[in-house]
Amino acid sequence: MHGENLYDKIQEIFGEVPGTFSILEEKIDIDLQMEYFEFSRTIKKDLDEEMVMERREQIFDFNQDAGDRKSLFAMLASLEEVLAYRTIEKYLKEGHQELRNWAILALQESRMLLESKLLEENQVFISTGLGGKGSKLRYFVVLIGKEKQGFSDLQKKIINNEVEDILTKCDAEIEKIDFLGEFAVLVVMVPLKVALKDIFRSAIIECNQYGDFMKSNFIITNVKELNLGEIRDFLKKQQQANLPDDDKYG
Repeated sequence: MHGENLYDKIQEIFGEVPGTFSILEEKIDIDLQMEYFEFSRTIKKDLDEEMVMERREQIFDFNQDAGDRKSLFAMLASLEEVLAYRTIEKYLKEGHQELRNWAILALQESRMLLESKLLEENQVFISTGLGGKGSKLRYFVVLIGKEKQGFSDLQKKIINNEVEDILTKCDAEIEKIDFLGEFAVLVVMVPLKVALKDIFRSAIIECNQYGDFMKSNFIITNVKELNLGEIRDFLKKQQQANLPDDDKYG
């Protein structure tokens, strides 16, 4: 994704941001999320609520076909029933790994449905590949050095200090930072309302006051963490597209 203020995007779509919204905390593959929500949308048609509740314990029957159990999770998540929510919750609390991510998505949907009914207010559900917590989303960020041999120890310290300082000022945080050749690779948690581009543009400007060693372009995504090969492939494709630096990344 590009680094727009996601809060503004939600506001643009809905007219105003509801008082309550929910962020998926876990890191779950985007393709699986899309599969679940498409499946859930389809499964709601002609749903027999009584039959679903009678079958609810079958999600624990590992002799059952996985596809049938996936259907049951999605059906349970479509009911405004506390017991349906508790059944899915029990599956996760017992630590079952098979269909765990599918169950997490079902639990999130079930929780949203119950809360919307209780509060009499529709909620926005925000899910990304990297997850988040509270009102913050997790992002994978790549800052790019000008020298192929990588960063000196002093430059690494400068990057760490400057990025941390700027993130702290907007109630964001670094979860992880690594240096791979000419790349500074970070995992950060940033509040929904914060404009991402501004943060990292400012960080690069501050770093470059100590020797002009950073490129102005950068990568931001909340879909997945990229490995070194994927980073290089992405940059190569963008270079071939011949986009202006400010439009390439982030």
